[in-house]
Amino acid sequence: MNEKLILNSYEIAKERYAALGVDTEKVLNQMQDFHLSLHCWQADDVAGFEVQAGQLGGGIQATGNYPGKARNIDELRADILKAKSMIPGTHRLNLHEIYGDFKGKVVDRDEVDITHFQSWIDWGKENDMKLDFNTTCFGHPKSGNLSLSNPDKGIRDFWIEHSKRCRAIAEEMGKAQGDPCIMNVWVHDGSKDITVNRMEYRKLLKDSLDEIFATEYKHMKDSIESKVFGIGLESYTVGSNEFYLGYGVKNNKMVTLDTGHFHPTESVADKVSAMLLYLPELMLHVSRPVRWDSDHVTIMDDPTLDLVSEIVRCDALNRVHYGLDYFDASINRIGAYVIGSRAAQKCMIRALLEPLAQLREYEVKDMGFERLALLEEAKALPWNAVYDMFCLKNGVAVGNEFIAEVEKYEADVTSKR
Repeated sequence: MNEKLILNSYEIAKERYAALGVDTEKVLNQMQDFHLSLHCWQADDVAGFEVQAGQLGGGIQATGNYPGKARNIDELRADILKAKSMIPGTHRLNLHEIYGDFKGKVVDRDEVDITHFQSWIDWGKENDMKLDFNTTCFGHPKSGNLSLSNPDKGIRDFWIEHSKRCRAIAEEMGKAQGDPCIMNVWVHDGSKDITVNRMEYRKLLKDSLDEIFATEYKHMKDSIESKVFGIGLESYTVGSNEFYLGYGVKNNKMVTLDTGHFHPTESVADKVSAMLLYLPELMLHVSRPVRWDSDHVTIMDDPTLDLVSEIVRCDALNRVHYGLDYFDASINRIGAYVIGSRAAQKCMIRALLEPLAQLREYEVKDMGFERLALLEEAKALPWNAVYDMFCLKNGVAVGNEFIAEVEKYEADVTSKR
């Protein structure tokens, strides 16, 4: 795109926003500090690198079979770096335990340690990407319908050991990168049909978490994630939102809000202000649920706009961590990375450009018409010119230029796999 056109458009936008008391230069600086946690599993449909890998399970699934998915650690890293080159700013990488560098050896989930992730730490440093981490309690012969809440002590202890080891790995990641690694725990545990032992399973999950979190670490932060249901586990989920909210408040733990893990009519945005009154921080896993937790590519839709706007309105940019969590295998996977990441940034830049001071003045004075009018007019302000400037400043493709880059990478690289 013509650089002069981008600059001229930005100057017009800068003037328009200044008239409403919004400093676009300040917003551009804030955007440099807005770091997405990119999910490694978009590049290979949550396959991972275990030699003994099984089916996904746990009520999750990748839909589609677009050619060219990453087949090994080198291809995955190359794809992530290619996507990163089209996303302005600096970002983190979110890993699941099954993405260890196992070097062709069979390593069970209760045997994993930091040696299997040292190459990721080194790679992250080389490519200016700090790491976040997740347990992987699904897709294993011992996962079944219950893991940390399994009445079978042997199976339960297996997953407790796995989770303890993941926390130890996250601690070493955080120490190495000089910034805390966020370590997320999500388990699929539940029942397809009616259960008469709800309390028993939840008590087991609570006890398992207590044991997992018994060791205090300085360089990682725990986060716990709920879900309303999973495929094959429709009737009951042990780790419900209420369970983890209670556990998080009682134990001062971060809670992860996955935008696909609630009923379709629930507003995840509305939860932010309520939860931040009682919890230290929140982690977001942002996707696009279509009728269920379908993990479609994130776009600039109303739920995502509302969610990001609420973070800004709560003055919580330093308390809410923004991760992406979708895995669409029906379209070009690199393109999916870029679309979702840039959509998240566009939502954030729009939220930061909101004339909040004026809107709040209207609200305090009970000027409902004026508040609604300005909210509507703000939607049509030239926020896109500010985002184009952000892309230009970071030396990445502006506007739809990235489409050709993705197509070229497909022609040169992924189509030959």
